[in-house]
Parts: sequence; structure tokens; C-alpha cells
Amino acid sequence: MSLVPSTNYIYTPLNQLKEGTIANVYGVVTFFKPPYLSKGTDYCSVVTIVDQTNVRLTCLLFSGNYEALPIIYKNGDIVRFHRLKIQIYKKETQAINGAGFASLTFEGTLGAPIVPRTSSKYFNFTTEDHKMVEALRVWASTHISPSWTLLKLCDVQPMQYFDLTCQLLGKAEVDGASFLLKVWDGTKTPFPSWRVLLQNLVLEGDASHIHRLQNLAIDILVYDNHVQVAKSLKVGSFIRIYSLHTKLQSLNSENQTTLSLEFHLHGGTSYGRGIRVLPENNSDVDQLKKALQSADLTAHQHSDDTCQSEPDDSFQSSGSVSLYEVERCQQLSATILTDHQYLEKTPLCAILKQKAPQQYRIRAKLRSYKPRKLFQSVKLLCPKCHSLQEVPHEGNLDMILQDGATKTQDDKLQNTLLYDSKVWTTEDQGGRKVAVHFVKHGGILPLSNECLILIEGGTLSEICKLSNKFHSVIPVRSGHEDLELLDISAPFLIQGKVYHYGCKQCSNLRTIQNLNSLVDKTSWSPASVAEVLGIVPLQYVFVMTFTLDDGTGVLEAFLMDSDKFFQIPASEILNDDDHQKSVDMIMDMICPSRIKIDAYPWLECLIKSYNVTNGMEQKICYQIFDTTVAEDLI
Repeated sequence: MSLVPSTNYIYTPLNQLKEGTIANVYGVVTFFKPPYLSKGTDYCSVVTIVDQTNVRLTCLLFSGNYEALPIIYKNGDIVRFHRLKIQIYKKETQAINGAGFASLTFEGTLGAPIVPRTSSKYFNFTTEDHKMVEALRVWASTHISPSWTLLKLCDVQPMQYFDLTCQLLGKAEVDGASFLLKVWDGTKTPFPSWRVLLQNLVLEGDASHIHRLQNLAIDILVYDNHVQVAKSLKVGSFIRIYSLHTKLQSLNSENQTTLSLEFHLHGGTSYGRGIRVLPENNSDVDQLKKALQSADLTAHQHSDDTCQSEPDDSFQSSGSVSLYEVERCQQLSATILTDHQYLEKTPLCAILKQKAPQQYRIRAKLRSYKPRKLFQSVKLLCPKCHSLQEVPHEGNLDMILQDGATKTQDDKLQNTLLYDSKVWTTEDQGGRKVAVHFVKHGGILPLSNECLILIEGGTLSEICKLSNKFHSVIPVRSGHEDLELLDISAPFLIQGKVYHYGCKQCSNLRTIQNLNSLVDKTSWSPASVAEVLGIVPLQYVFVMTFTLDDGTGVLEAFLMDSDKFFQIPASEILNDDDHQKSVDMIMDMICPSRIKIDAYPWLECLIKSYNVTNGMEQKICYQIFDTTVAEDLI
């Protein structure tokens, strides 16, 4: 089904948007964050839309007027945006509202009346626009999955986040940072619902009506920035609460342990948290009214629910994360993002249901990690063929160098324009010869701390001593016409305690005389030496598996990082005890032992999903990227 153009405006398909242009678009909402106060007096709404071209566009919409931003109630709504400014940010197309921005929104439900929602007094809506909305509704009905977050109370489970459509029965102020809402949707929760002690609270609402509905009504505690919105709600109104959190509470009495279900709307705007009043003509309100009218108020009667004035986090379901206190307090994250800060947070339970490849922003806790011995996490990675290999053990490296020490040296390859040579014979080991070639700069030898040496016939212990004195060391052997690298399994360059290796598969070795092109630069950087010698250098990387838990799900993510995550180079970990202790300390802070997971710090991470094929089996894997440990942990 093609996009239908309006007679008054040109609407651009999302796959044809160009950077720097002003565009009018139609789309179906797949993600939105209700307007929130972002900075100063400006409200921000984040909306992601998709159209029949299957291209997604994220729109960042700002306004000093809350009501001027799009009125969106759920994923699947249809939007019409006028005068979006198209831009490229981090190689991804996005849009912001420009001067003259205007919007219309519509229900996405097939068959529902097409009634534009807007705060504008004047707008143009033609028969062609009507056709456009109908076309998107039909397309979305077969291409967009219904919102998995929109649930009824009878379907909710502990440790879950969901959106609830309900009617407000009563409300009361608990304290300055929390507010009580009593609501119902005509269905009953699978567990008895937890009750707030009303002894000292002033409850607004019909007390007798609330008492009649006590077996179906629930108590919701609303925190922090949502309190003012909750105060403004009218009793009897129909509302939708976004990202409502359930938690199972265990209460011990003398004779038995009872379980009750708590409901919390935490502070902040993560995952689109918020409250919206639904209009009377909304199709979801029509369905809710029917459910309320048909509800059996006498069914499933239970004894008075347990009352308590403050939640208790002593119970933890299946060892998972309880988000109550830390979310309410907006605890700072132990990690920060280095890119893609515009991405919205996604709960792990949603990520686990989606296809790859995609990128996500998450907030979770580190339940466990592998390997536990951190020195085992350091590997060598080829950036070209992406192969991983273990860092050669000292014993294996010594054998390679000893084998090279038995090679015959060619006197003709000594004392060239590139280097001066010195040869000596060891007193033991059968009179082994060792040749050291000192690479010149401008025809003269530089100081030892700036000098590159080439060594023939040296053992590991000898090379270690020389690397402490000279800037750089390259193990070599005599070739037919020139000196050559000793063995691609050995380091192609040694600088201090850091050994630089090359990839066997991808390297195409050249002779040592190619270093002539670098002698005037005297940088001897691993990258420049590798380039002139035909080597694809391997990178030292941390390779770890993180088990992440955000209370909605558990996900294993792969960390492969050279120096950004810990802000410590992986190449130095194996040779520096202080660096090893620093990484051990960081891991102990973000995944402490001997305490509950609720006390672990939060990690804010970027992860990307990708498909992996193993024989006939295909699975989705996840990798952490563009994330670093916060500076106060280092």
C-alpha cells in the first residue's frame, strides 16, 4: 500500500528524508515518552515512528508549552508532523521540531472514529489525510505488533513493568515525595494487593464506592516528579499509567507467611514513565467502561488486605533485582555512555523479545561475570578477520626465541645504511652468537631511550633486559637478502613490557629494510612499524561475559574492549600489578560479593544485538559498546 499525498502538503516517506531539509511526515508510533520537563522551562517529548517503507525515525520535540507537544496515548497511534527538521546524528537520521511545527495524532485502532487530537485552534484535514490515516491503520494492523506493555490487572506478574488503563477511584497525599492513587480496571490481580495505611491520610473519593470495590481496587504509590500530575487528577477520570512496576511483598505473621502485590510508579522519565488522562471518546476508554460495567463485585472476595505505611524490600523474587528504593532515589550509575546518549532506555524483557541487529540503552545490575580471574580475560584480537587468540605464555615465547637463536647469522647483512651491528659470543650455551643491530637516525645512532634495535639469536631474558634500556626491540633472523622478522608467532615489536603481535592469517610480511621509510620520523609507533613491515597488528582486548539484570529480565552480554570500558589499556594488565588491582577493585564495586543484588550499583550501558550461526543453529547475542566506568570508581 503506497503513501497517499495530501492535496495541500507534500508528505515525504521516511526512507526518502534528506539531511538539512524541512519535511512533513505521517507515521505509526512505536515508542514515545510523554512530555517531561527536560531543562529550564522546555518540555521534551521523544517519539519514534515508522511508515510503510519500514524505516524508523526518532523525533526529539521541544516546547515551552506542555500542551503544544503531540498528544499520544499508546504505541500504534498515528501521527502527522509538519515542519520537522531532518538531521543526521551519529550516522542515524533523526528529526527535531522547527519553527512552525504542528502535529495531529489519531487512534491507530481499525474502525475507530478518525478524530484528530491537537492543541491548535486551526488545522487543515482533508479527505486525502483521512485516506492516509486509514492506510496506515490497515498497514500497522499486519506489520506492527500490539503493545506488549499494555496489560490488565488480572494478567500482571511480580517484578514486571507495564502500562495500565484504569479509572481513578480515590487519591491521597502520603508525604512530600509520594502520592497514593486508588484505581481499578474491572479485573482482579493474581495476588492480594498491598494496601497503604490510611489512618492519618485524607482520602479524596467516594469511600462507600471504594469499599464496594475493595476486592478489585489496587493502591499505587506515585513518586517524585509524578506527584504534581497525580494531585491534579480528577476522581472518576480514566487514566493510563506508563511503566508501572509490580513487586511481590512477603509478610510474616505468627502463623503464616502471606504474599501481596505492590504497585509503584517510580520517579524519573525512564522507559516513558508518566500518567496521562484519556478522553471519553477514546476506544480504550470504551472497552474499559464495558469491563467496569460487567465486573462481578462479589466474586473472588478475600480477607482484608495487609496494611503497611512503608514498603519493605526484604523480599526478593527469585534473586532478581528489586527496583524500588534505587529507582525512587534516582541512584547514579557506576558506568556512563560515551555516545548515543539520545537513545531511550529499554527494559531487558523487551530486548529479549526483539530481532537482531539492533542497538539499545539499558540500566541494569551486574549479577555475575566470567572469567572470575581477570588476567584470563585479556586476549588478542585481529581487527581485520576478527579472530581471537590467547596471549602467548612466556614458556611458549621463550621456546620460539630459543629456536630462532639456533639460526645461522649472515655476516653480509651486518652494518648497513639502516643500522650499525655488534656481535658477541656467549660464554656458555655452546658459544651462541647474538647480533644486535642499532637502527640509525640521519646516519647517526640516537640515544638509547630513542633507539630501535634489531636482535638476532637473543633469548627471552636477554630481550627483556634490552627492552628496559632501549626504546624498541624487534626480534629478527637472517634471510636470503635481508633481515626478516623472526616468526609471526613472536612479537614484531617490544616496547618496555608491552609485546606487540601480528595476525598470522592477515599479515603479508616485508623485510626489515622497509624501516628506512620511518628513520626520519623516529616515532617507532606500533602502527607505523606494522604498516611498513606488512603486519596486521593484533589488539589487546578484555573479553568478558556480563550477566545483567534490571528486574524485568536477565541477559548475557559480551564485553570486548581494549581501553575504553575500564579506562585502562588491556595491553598493560598482564605486566602491571597496580593496573590489575585497579580492575579487580572496579569489578568488586560493580559486582560486590556477600551482599544482596539490590545493593549493587546500577550500570547504564549501550548494547547491540547480532545474529550468530553455529552449524544449523542461529541465536542472538549481545555486546556492550560505547560504555565506560564512571571516573569516581577509577
